[in-house]
Amino acid sequence: MTFNEFLERIDTQYNAQLPFVIYRKPNESAVNGLLQETNDLVCTEDFTEKGFVFSPFDNTEKSVLMPLELSDKLKSLVPESTAIDSIESSSKVDNTLQKEIHIKLVERGVEAIKNNQFKKVVLSRTESVSLSENNPITIFKKLLQNYASAFVYCWYHPKVGLWLGATPETLVKIEGQRFSIMALAGTQNYKGSLDVTWQAKELQEQQYVTDFILDSIATTIDNINVSKIETVKAGNLLHLKTRIWGVLKPNAISLKDLLYSLHPTPAVCGLPKEAAKQFILEKEHYNRGFYTGFLGELNLEITSAPRSGKRNIENRAYATTKKSTQLYVNLRCMQLKENKAIVYVGGGITESSNPENEWEETVSKSLVIKKVL
Repeated sequence: MTFNEFLERIDTQYNAQLPFVIYRKPNESAVNGLLQETNDLVCTEDFTEKGFVFSPFDNTEKSVLMPLELSDKLKSLVPESTAIDSIESSSKVDNTLQKEIHIKLVERGVEAIKNNQFKKVVLSRTESVSLSENNPITIFKKLLQNYASAFVYCWYHPKVGLWLGATPETLVKIEGQRFSIMALAGTQNYKGSLDVTWQAKELQEQQYVTDFILDSIATTIDNINVSKIETVKAGNLLHLKTRIWGVLKPNAISLKDLLYSLHPTPAVCGLPKEAAKQFILEKEHYNRGFYTGFLGELNLEITSAPRSGKRNIENRAYATTKKSTQLYVNLRCMQLKENKAIVYVGGGITESSNPENEWEETVSKSLVIKKVL
């Protein structure tokens, strides 16, 4: 199927008001799609189903499932000219009221930390952008063009809404018993080099996430490995990243319990998790919905063949099939409503946070999405 034929199928699905998701994994050349045959709203109860899952920030709310068994599965290669990772600066937001509200929210967060309510909290806001182009497929193509190293998606359900994003953060990858996750935190603007100096605040923020993950998986993952911290580029921003991987103990924990022990991580919520989450739900004064939730492939089957070579030509028939779950944190995202895009942005707050700087960080993050609008 050509890329244009792929997009035509999606356009037909969207005009028929039927659910679909299209997505491209980081640094891959193929775009995938699931087109649900009915407009039924299906939710997962225990994460044992197969399909594509979309989960909200608040894990007391339902996670929406696009079931594999009720959907057409599509795949196409993205033309090379479409897979370009670049960004240009655009004008900053001048919204005095929004700025005042966010700075006051950050000040409350810092005060709560100093009062020992929690060590870190991630505080966010929304920004409404009038659309000159409200065709989601056109916006999806622009995201593909600009963010080759991100998980790029367009998700639609007539009973839920329309979301698009280009997220740099993996929640978990599980292939058979192999498990991997990333700790991603800290932000500064990209100025042409990855060789930068990080402040103590960003390093502490990233360490919180790493330690939380290691504590959460200590009893369920064997042979745990932790990479060195590295600086990575995501659009116009730089982040600190640590990779963590190991082997999932058989029958040690259900997938649902594993996910909810991790989600929401300190990278999108805070630490301790429940105290920070309660502060967010009470003080942000808006519903994050799927922002800082997670999404991706759930329990899909992948087949791996033995390595080719003279010695094991006969063994090629013995390919193995195993379950694969690949989930991403829903960052750098937007929700389309009528002729507006609701852009979601936030940042991690610690005791040493400067409210003015935290506002500027959200402005920089908003440019990732606003570039394609």
